[in-house]
Amino acid sequence: MIVITGAAGFVGSCLASRLNREGFVDLVLVDDFSVENKKQNWTGLQYAEKIDRNVFFDWAVGKGNQIQFVFHIGARTDTTEFDLNILNALNLAYSKNMWDLCVSEGIPLVYASSAATYGLGENGFSDDYAHIRDLKPLNPYGQSKQDFDVWALEQPAAPFFWAGLKFFNVYGPNEYHKGRMASVVYHAFNQIKANGSLNLFRSHNPDYKDGEQQRDFIYVEDVLDVLVFLMHKRNNSGIYNLGSGTANTFRHLAESVFKSLDMEANIQFIDTPVDIRDKYQYYTCADMRKLRSIGYDKPFTALDEGVNRYVRDYLKALKNY
Repeated sequence: MIVITGAAGFVGSCLASRLNREGFVDLVLVDDFSVENKKQNWTGLQYAEKIDRNVFFDWAVGKGNQIQFVFHIGARTDTTEFDLNILNALNLAYSKNMWDLCVSEGIPLVYASSAATYGLGENGFSDDYAHIRDLKPLNPYGQSKQDFDVWALEQPAAPFFWAGLKFFNVYGPNEYHKGRMASVVYHAFNQIKANGSLNLFRSHNPDYKDGEQQRDFIYVEDVLDVLVFLMHKRNNSGIYNLGSGTANTFRHLAESVFKSLDMEANIQFIDTPVDIRDKYQYYTCADMRKLRSIGYDKPFTALDEGVNRYVRDYLKALKNY
């Protein structure tokens, strides 16, 4: 059996679908399945068991010889969440329990960390261990991911194979439920369809022109390729960046969405809200050398191509992955 936490969410449900396509149907889906607007993400999947996240560890007792791999993708991913009890329970304590389970039962583990750990990027975007403890996340969500990464590196006992993946800005199908936390591509598509125009945040940094703020955007299918690669490889444990390795501007992304809709770009700029202005990232870009060094050699999807596929194959048709 392959366990996927967060299986009703964005990346987790896409991963389950990808594994189904590759012939893996003995899946254990773990999440809070009571959330109605996530239902379309998992109802068409093939799986062996569907377990509520609150009872998973009770269910897992004595099943170590049946579980072949754990993808711990589930987390509280809202960057505006300030309830530390929620973040500590779902992002830190739950992940520690999963780690301990995989250690005691000899199960390989891949878990989702986040590029939110890098904060403003003042210490760069290298996944070299020498830099990890110096990172300064901008919000409690990023700090919860940072805290677990540091904790994992300090453990005297570890799963025989484990990998923590610092996801950068992932976009793609199955994020329809995410609301404000959905990708810029998703919000741009909906705003353009509704208004024929798109608002982007004005730059409040003299080093960047309006719309020239940059992010490392990665298409979800590239994320899935890396997850499956690690499932088969099962060596070279550690923490890895998972982005495209390329920084693209918001203007470029916006123009790509307009192009995918066969429309002329119509972009306006609005002030970045004051409450997030001093914590706004103007540049992110994953250093991908470590993942490349262990043999992952597949090229990452260019932004224009990824946006076009997402808009054409999924958003226009309201399809899931």
